[in-house]
Amino acid sequence: MQFTRKGLKVEGFAGFRPIRNLETMRIPQGTGLFAVVVPEDFQGRFLTKSTAGVFKKKDPSLPEAVLATEWVDAAVVLYLGKAGPGSKGNRGLRRQIQEFVDFGQGKPPGHWDGRLVWQLADAESLAVAWKELPAGQLSSAEAGYHAAFVEEYGRLPFANLVQARTKAGA
Repeated sequence: MQFTRKGLKVEGFAGFRPIRNLETMRIPQGTGLFAVVVPEDFQGRFLTKSTAGVFKKKDPSLPEAVLATEWVDAAVVLYLGKAGPGSKGNRGLRRQIQEFVDFGQGKPPGHWDGRLVWQLADAESLAVAWKELPAGQLSSAEAGYHAAFVEEYGRLPFANLVQARTKAGA
């Protein structure tokens, strides 16, 4: 797999909408994976304070040295996440991506993953792409993409702090 816009498109990812122009009603409601990708010529500059919301009284901001350590030079993909059906079956891509964006705008998150995205200067220029997948395939697909990214870059995408694994531990 190539972790480029073209490679993601070949893998079935669609959308590629800048966060600042994101129309959530155009995002599918089904389950799937989503990726946060950089626009061409994006510079990884870090803010002193994250724009993300506080979670369980924890500030999502990290020191610049920590952010610099997580940064993956030349990577187009900054985050790969999944959007499952939820316990009541009412979640999915649209809701998960909306919550992710709301979190970046300072609202309390429903999740903590991907928080490093919101400490980047000009995070609103980043784009979101998605790929619909049946709920039963999400965990293995996410784990596969994480493993492939690590194989190519030697580490996870910038804002993925924990590598996804399948239930069998693969």
